Amino acid sequence: MTATAAPETNPAFHLSGEALMGLRHLARRGVTPATRTLAGLPGGIVTKRRGRGSEPDDVRLWSEGDDRRHIDRNATARTGILHVRTHHDERDRAVVLLADFRPSMLFGTRRALRSVAAAEALALLGWRVVGDGGRVGLVVAGADEPTALRPAGGERAMTAVTGALASAHARALAQPTAADPPLDALLTLARSLLPSGGHLVLASALDSPGPDFDRLLTLLAESLSIRLILVSDAFERSRPPGFYPFALPDGRRGTVQSARQSARQPAREPAPARLAADERLADYARRGIAGLRLDVEAGPEAYAPLMERLDAVL
Repeated sequence: MTATAAPETNPAFHLSGEALMGLRHLARRGVTPATRTLAGLPGGIVTKRRGRGSEPDDVRLWSEGDDRRHIDRNATARTGILHVRTHHDERDRAVVLLADFRPSMLFGTRRALRSVAAAEALALLGWRVVGDGGRVGLVVAGADEPTALRPAGGERAMTAVTGALASAHARALAQPTAADPPLDALLTLARSLLPSGGHLVLASALDSPGPDFDRLLTLLAESLSIRLILVSDAFERSRPPGFYPFALPDGRRGTVQSARQSARQPAREPAPARLAADERLADYARRGIAGLRLDVEAGPEAYAPLMERLDAVL
């Protein structure tokens, strides 16, 4: 299916802000307030962070056993009663989600368009980040001017992010035959929204990313934590034999043949497209850019644990 005949209420084509808001219940599974003070380490052992933290949190009455070094002089002088200042761990996670809604992403053969799957995964990750006290921003790549939101925290930030995703996707559907602009400039824009040590998560199939994309992405990985969600449609990984018509943005049309599988070829041999996706992820991993493959047909229920894993290393 393509975006050329997309019904406005069909969730396979139409990205709804309300539906993205509703993914919050999936994102928050297994995350409780008690885990927010624990170290986000991958693996089976979770340890508490050491020390009192460096960020002021609150002022309360003195209790027996409190450290006198933490006495709040202003509150004590004002009330005549000993008060102490509490602190919390300084862990300000700023994450920018980069969603690819360029014309090449407006394609899908199972369940939904690749662009819809990318938005679902990023929304799930965003809900996890703000639920754990982090800040979330957004950059959307499309055929027109990009959308950009600076990182902010809380439900209000995710309301803005989900609304911007839905609005940008609607604009993308209105011009599905335009040519793909390169992603290079969007990387620069995303970098401008983040402090050093921030996190950038890109959801894309990486079709026509631009001649300078790989070099710039590798360069940015020196100052940012970059994670890649490589979106993959079932048709790309396993094409049934037959003839398939195609149309390009420049107006050219034609037909491509998908050959029948050879009888000598092992039935369970991975499809070339799947190998290509995994090899591409491995290549980026060697440059310090970890990632995962997102299968469009799986859906948000399957994406939730994948985003939990990704969240653990941000």
